[in-house]
Amino acid sequence: MHLRLPATLLAFTLLAACSAHTPVKPAAAAQTSATALAAPVADDNLNAVAWSQTAIEHDLIYLQTYRDAQARLLAAMKDKAWDALPKDDRVAPAKGLKPAVVLDIDETVLDNSPYQARLIKSGGEFNEADWAAWCKEQNARALPGVVEFTQFAAKHGIAVIYISNRAKDLDEATLGNLRKAGLPVSGPEAFLGLGTFVQDCEQVGTEKGCRRQLVSRKYRVLMQFGDQIGDFVTVLANNAGGRQKAMAPYMSWIGSRWFVLPNATYGSWEPAMFNNDWSAPRDERHRLKVNGLRFD
Repeated sequence: MHLRLPATLLAFTLLAACSAHTPVKPAAAAQTSATALAAPVADDNLNAVAWSQTAIEHDLIYLQTYRDAQARLLAAMKDKAWDALPKDDRVAPAKGLKPAVVLDIDETVLDNSPYQARLIKSGGEFNEADWAAWCKEQNARALPGVVEFTQFAAKHGIAVIYISNRAKDLDEATLGNLRKAGLPVSGPEAFLGLGTFVQDCEQVGTEKGCRRQLVSRKYRVLMQFGDQIGDFVTVLANNAGGRQKAMAPYMSWIGSRWFVLPNATYGSWEPAMFNNDWSAPRDERHRLKVNGLRFD
C-alpha cells in the first residue's frame, strides 16, 4: 500500500484556493463530480504485484538468498548438532536422521503473481475457487535461485520437503507444477498440504506446526525457507507483539537456518493490522492499515 497524503492535501488546498476566487458554475460542478466518480479506485496490491513482476531487485533478493543458503548447506549437514526446527516442533531426536530442507511453496518456491494480477484487473479479492483454478493450471514459475538450490540439495542426499497451505486436494496439481518448473520431487510425501493428517497432533487453522512435527520424526532439518513467519514457527497471537514474541528466540537463526523471502502482496502481516477481521468492509480495513503506519 502506498500512501499519498501530501498529494491529496495539495489537491484540496489548490481547489480551495481556486474556489475562493472563481465561483464554480453548477454545470462545472456536476462535471467535476462525474469525473471524480469515474476515477479509478486505488488498489493496495497494484504496486506490490508490479514490483514482484518487474523489479530486478525482487529477483536479486531471491538469488542472493538461495545462493547464500547453498553456500552454507554442506557445512550444516556435516554439523550433526545442527537442526532448524523450533524446539516445540522437534518431537523426535534429530541424531541419526536423514537431512532435509523444508520450503514453503507460494512466493517462496513458486511465483503466483499472475493470479494476483488477475485479481487487480478484475477488481476482485482472493477466493478459493479462483485460487484452485489457478493452481490447476500448473503455470506458476519457479522463483529465481530455488531450482539450483533444491537440485543441489537433492544431489547431495538432502531431502526436499514442501510444507504448504495449499489444500491437500491440490496435491497432484502442485506436484505437477513443481516438476514442470524443474524442482526435485521425491514423491507424494514431499508435499505436506493443508489438511495433512498428523497423528496425535491437532492442527489449528493454517498453522504448520503439526506438519513440521511430522517431518521431525523422519528428518533432521538443516534449513527452512518461507515468506511468512508462520512458515518457521507457530504464532500464537497474530498481532505486532505476538509476531515479535514468536520470532524472538530464533533471531540468530535468520540467514543461517531460517531464510525469509519477501512478499508484499499478501500474508499474515496484513490481517494483523486490522485485528484479523476479514469480514470488515474493505474501506474499514484500509483505514485501520493507514492508522497503523508511522509518520515520523
